[in-house]
Amino acid sequence: MGRPYLGEFEELVLLTVAVLEGGAYGVAIASELKKRTDRIISLSGVHIALYRLEEKGFVKSVLGGATNERGGRRKRLFNITALGKRTLDEMRDIRNELWTSIPKLSFS
Repeated sequence: MGRPYLGEFEELVLLTVAVLEGGAYGVAIASELKKRTDRIISLSGVHIALYRLEEKGFVKSVLGGATNERGGRRKRLFNITALGKRTLDEMRDIRNELWTSIPKLSFS
């Protein structure tokens, strides 16, 4: 069996979870992705990707404490797992290998 498939958006969400180091929750991830990609980011799309990543074992989540600013609701915080980190490393290696294999083309 091959490695699990990650779509482009799932990969971006997983990378952002790793970047935010324990402070990753839906709104923070969407905000970080919008800032870094200058794309319109759907919060529901981020949540769907997070739940898929959790099902695949790439992230794990815990409920944070309730806060007054959230009306007593708790945040679901996400962290990357060892499998998620390994998968990102493999994907980076594949991409780097492909980038270095591009022939030097001249467009003059």
